[in-house]
Amino acid sequence: MSDAVPLVNDLFLRALRREPVERTPVWMMRQAGRYMPEYRAIRKGSDFLTMCRTPSVAAEVTMQPVNLIGVDAAIIFSDILVVPEAMGCHLTLDEGVGPQFPTPIRSGSAVDALRTIDPVTDLGYVLEALRLVKRELNGRVPLIGFAGAPWTLASYMVEGKGTKQFAVAKRMLFEQPAVAHALLGKLADAVGHYCVAQVEAGAQAIQLFDSWAGALGPQDFREFALPYLARAAKIARTAGVPVIAFAPGATWALDEIADATQADAVGVDWHITPTAARAKLGNRSVAVQGNLDPCTLYAPIAEIEKRTRAMLNAFGPVGHIANLGHGILPDVSPEHAKAFVRAVQNHEFTASDSADEEQPAAAGVS
Repeated sequence: MSDAVPLVNDLFLRALRREPVERTPVWMMRQAGRYMPEYRAIRKGSDFLTMCRTPSVAAEVTMQPVNLIGVDAAIIFSDILVVPEAMGCHLTLDEGVGPQFPTPIRSGSAVDALRTIDPVTDLGYVLEALRLVKRELNGRVPLIGFAGAPWTLASYMVEGKGTKQFAVAKRMLFEQPAVAHALLGKLADAVGHYCVAQVEAGAQAIQLFDSWAGALGPQDFREFALPYLARAAKIARTAGVPVIAFAPGATWALDEIADATQADAVGVDWHITPTAARAKLGNRSVAVQGNLDPCTLYAPIAEIEKRTRAMLNAFGPVGHIANLGHGILPDVSPEHAKAFVRAVQNHEFTASDSADEEQPAAAGVS
């Protein structure tokens, strides 16, 4: 897809393509959210799902961190659970309770009853929000679309709510593996085509969140999560924009995720050092995104700046998008979020940093 308005700041997209950049680009997962007073002011007058379903509101919230924090990319304000809802799963989201599916998916017949979605009609409110944001941005920074990966969505749908143990979802993997595979396959196709529709509506990159990848051990991750993350990514890649695959808790599989998804970038959480992540990926032509611990933003600003500089130096100047290792927490000070962004944007690499980064395999070994 070609963009009629040229980008003023294309650092994010160039870094995804591992092209030279003047500085490392930066954005934050959940950057449009509760840590911002401006978001909370809008939230007072509406519930979360209504905000997601109202394109003008979703667009306004999406723009807040671009205007107020100064990030190098916008990500559309939405939720990963809009896909299962569009497939026919009734979704509730109450304050203090979290997302719930009152009728969980627990059988083959329930999987069979799930609708095949048409993103244009069933998720048109997200697409309209994307179009509104794209116009409002007018080329300032790129716009990211996103979706939940199949295993993460299936976990919510089978459990019926958020969980720490994943016992019900994982029980299905062991007791009804055929049902689990059928559900995951349906979700992979739905997610992939939804991503394509987001690109057609204006998204210039796509991120797939497999937020609960860490709930699975290696064997089960390789059977029930990775193939379907890869299937969704393969469909998303047909839209012709960069794809980022993020599976927090599965940094042991960064190389497998990169190979299976053929993503342009892999997200990195804070459970692995930048040096080790680079070494794990070796000579693969894949960018990395991450990986500051979100709790670092509770630290004094001088410490935030120090740790951010250390992260940037460890990742190097080529093929890195600075981000947190997961979403920004709701009680973080906006000034500390700005300090993180400024620390990235003010950082300068030396000539030796650039020379080292030309050899990815060596960069990961020290």
